[in-house]
Amino acid sequence: MPRYRDMPMDDADNDEDVDTRKLTQEEEDIDAKYPNRPRNTKPSLHFSVLYRELFNPLLANLKKPSAGPKILAQRKKPQEKRRDIINRFITRWRKDVGNDIWPAFRLIMPDRDRERSVYGLKEKALGSVLIKVMRISKDSDDAYNLLHWKQPRIGGSSDAAGAGDFPARCYDAISKRALRTEPGDLTIDEVNDLLNQLAEDSKNHLPVLQEFYTRMNAEELQWLIKIILKQMKVGATEKTFFDCWHEDADGLFNVSSSLKLVCWELCDPEFRLNVSDKGVKLMQTFQPQLAQFQLKSFDDVVKKMQPTETDKVFWIEEKLDGERMQLHLNDDGKFKFWSRKAKDYTDHYGSSVDDEDGTLTRHLKDAFKPGVRNLILDGEMVTWDPIEDAIVAFGTLKSAVIAQKTDDPSAHRPFFRVFDILYLNDTSLINYTLKDRRNALLGAIEPVSRRLEIHTYTEGTTVEDIKVKLREVVAEASEGLVIKNPRSLYSLGDRNDDWLKVKPEYMKEMGENFDLLIVGGFYGQGSRGGGRMSSYMCALKAQDGRFYSFCKVGGGFTAQDYNVIRHKTEGKWHPWNPRKPPTEYIELAAGQAERPDEWIKPEDSLIIAVKGASLGPSDQFKTGVTLRFPRFMKLRDDRSWESALTVTEFYHRKRNMEQAQEENEMQVEHRRAKKRVRKTLKIAGADETVDPVSVNNDHLFDEMDFWIMTESSKPRKSKAEIEGMVKASGGKIFQSDAAAESIKCIADKSVVKVLTLKKKQIEVIRPQWIFDCLDSSYLLPVEADRHMLYIPPGSEDKFEGTVDAYGDSYSRDITVEELEKLLQESGNIKLEDEDPVSQTDISDLKEEISELDPPIGWMFQHVVAYLDTPENATRNNISASPEEILNAYRQSRSRLDNHNNMSLLLCQNLLDFGNGRVVVDFEDPEITHIIIDYEDRTRVKAIRNLLRMRDKIPRVTLSDWVEESWRDQTLLPAENFPIESS
Repeated sequence: MPRYRDMPMDDADNDEDVDTRKLTQEEEDIDAKYPNRPRNTKPSLHFSVLYRELFNPLLANLKKPSAGPKILAQRKKPQEKRRDIINRFITRWRKDVGNDIWPAFRLIMPDRDRERSVYGLKEKALGSVLIKVMRISKDSDDAYNLLHWKQPRIGGSSDAAGAGDFPARCYDAISKRALRTEPGDLTIDEVNDLLNQLAEDSKNHLPVLQEFYTRMNAEELQWLIKIILKQMKVGATEKTFFDCWHEDADGLFNVSSSLKLVCWELCDPEFRLNVSDKGVKLMQTFQPQLAQFQLKSFDDVVKKMQPTETDKVFWIEEKLDGERMQLHLNDDGKFKFWSRKAKDYTDHYGSSVDDEDGTLTRHLKDAFKPGVRNLILDGEMVTWDPIEDAIVAFGTLKSAVIAQKTDDPSAHRPFFRVFDILYLNDTSLINYTLKDRRNALLGAIEPVSRRLEIHTYTEGTTVEDIKVKLREVVAEASEGLVIKNPRSLYSLGDRNDDWLKVKPEYMKEMGENFDLLIVGGFYGQGSRGGGRMSSYMCALKAQDGRFYSFCKVGGGFTAQDYNVIRHKTEGKWHPWNPRKPPTEYIELAAGQAERPDEWIKPEDSLIIAVKGASLGPSDQFKTGVTLRFPRFMKLRDDRSWESALTVTEFYHRKRNMEQAQEENEMQVEHRRAKKRVRKTLKIAGADETVDPVSVNNDHLFDEMDFWIMTESSKPRKSKAEIEGMVKASGGKIFQSDAAAESIKCIADKSVVKVLTLKKKQIEVIRPQWIFDCLDSSYLLPVEADRHMLYIPPGSEDKFEGTVDAYGDSYSRDITVEELEKLLQESGNIKLEDEDPVSQTDISDLKEEISELDPPIGWMFQHVVAYLDTPENATRNNISASPEEILNAYRQSRSRLDNHNNMSLLLCQNLLDFGNGRVVVDFEDPEITHIIIDYEDRTRVKAIRNLLRMRDKIPRVTLSDWVEESWRDQTLLPAENFPIESS
């Protein structure tokens, strides 16, 4: 495709002169801004050099070839070889082209190039253009494969390779009809010019892609597509490229977010940045500090936050559900807003307080205290609903910006919550502690209600402080927490333990398992691709027999889980047709954005147990409610599709969860909750009113009659409340025993009415029976001790068979109080006609179970484990002799019980519970596994040298193998938890 500098000379010389002047002016502007920028003196390298000498070798380096010990010892480590590949390319560039490597780096790291605008091309749109470029029929197999790239490939091969990998799918189609077999003649500079044209004309991509197709072979085009999609995974991180280019490159990028600046300012390897150049600069975007992912336990979090015994205080902040944003204000009163990915949002939020188009800055006239000339703030931009007076869920910022331009006071609005200040009055604050920066923030900001406010925090010192706050944010349907060290400095572009995020999905007591039916599947992409389902849509059973969409679950599955589900449902899936959805089986929400790629009939499907951190409203699912942070727990082979959780049962369990939170003192004040006026429910004959009870077992007590005579003492419920629960579940309320036949008389105290019934020899049932029925969603048999206040003489046999000899119910789950009482009294119970269990019986039982999947109590029955201790990591190194290491093992093993490494102690307990055996002697020939912690990798090579002479070589594996096996309730392959010798 011709470009302006390639146009032939004709009579329009004046037009060409104008273009030339524009180009010259552009270069002059660049020279003025970057006076010391390098200039390449030689032609650019061909694009083929980029992937032949850089991309492909880096990917090959990821695949570690097998080799013997001597060869492995001589071979360079992957990280060393990775740097050698990059350094060779950079050296060739400097020699053959020049010192300006920006043209190459913007293709190597396209997601970091802020100079080029977006292309407006995603996979499906790019596939449509390629179909036109290659001039293939839209009805052909290749066209279908390009447009349905997540699904298995059709035509010619049943192999599903490339499913979920769009560039690979494109290569498959292009290679059949490529115009070139050898690499093309396009240089890196020419590729950049064409990509600029592609970005400038977002409505007409065809001419540029046509030129790429004409001048590139299939492999070049595959890499080009990765660049356009900004999905470059070449086996090396951007930090590795930066470190190979210049020692200060990563630091400069963190404070500037400019790839061009890094390439131009640091073209000389001998040049070093001043300390002032490595700090944040006003009106220049930077890479913000990020929170580290949560550690294994809250105890670990607290230890990281308390490095000394003198100051143990840490800060607990609510994790906001918005977009990370930095605000810059200069002396002229000009604002700039940048996102975490350095995207400029100034047009959205405003450039000054006088900017009438700005949705935020026009409200910030009084947001800064006198004396503040310039500053940089770090915070979260969220959406605020002024009607609900609450933060709206993530993903609504764009609509809030549009709504604010209507000046509707009730519309959603952008709301900036500030949690840090990095620059104030010409002074960088990144080398000050978080505590000092907070003091500076308080002295600089004058909060503007629901426009710009300082994010609050709570001080903590213990694990319980974290749990209390986490319960609070879960109750408010929040994102989670961020734990911060107030003594820490600001780390640009880093993710470290000074900031730790804690999400509610990690709190076991906050979750609730739901048995849900799979009704749809979504194809994965990238590493989760391959034409297989990576996530599933789950549903609840409605009264009309159909299934209502409830949530999408994609986390928690292992490879084995996917294989089992695929095997059990193979051949039963159907492509989802948006024009003709299977509404006779499945009902989606009217505005549901994500629709499954395939669906399955309920009778052909499976039930899975799903755990969620909390429940929240959602218009993306038919139920109107969905799980936050859903996670797969296990496959429910013991349940048929007909027994899936119903909508009614779900809402009943939702009520139970809310009651459990109250009983465990986990409910806190809902600061954002909207006050509502509720109607009262009048009960015939009652002298009080009661709020309607949210019980959804609508027909549990149908055709049943009740006379409620007293309140209940435990749990404490008034007479009217109990009547409301019965009535809401279909029961009828009467005020005497003569009003109906077979009436159930309910009382918890021996009042006069009850004494009258006793004289008449009429049964009196405690209210506890009603509560238990509602909790289980079934009509339970009445138990004598728990449910009966009065049993007429001669009716005792009626209640036999409801509990065992210990008093444990056959029909419902036992409570904690009942279990305590049962354990206290079990020692006094003697069972008749019980023969002692012999060792032969146990051996026979083990032999039978070994042919099936063993229960969790016998999971490790064939494991003989030696637990390595981290004490040796500080005392031994890999150069120690085998005899020294062995002696050290024997000495340290005797102290295992007192060791502070909870991971290995946990392993010992789990092995004991799972019928495994832990040995003390390292030379024990029966050892099957040597279990080591992450911190002990440096000694693995020495351990393996010790084991080489044994006839039976144990497997050396991570302690995670034991913990993950116990969590998944199956013995996982130990080879999935390898340790490399270092």
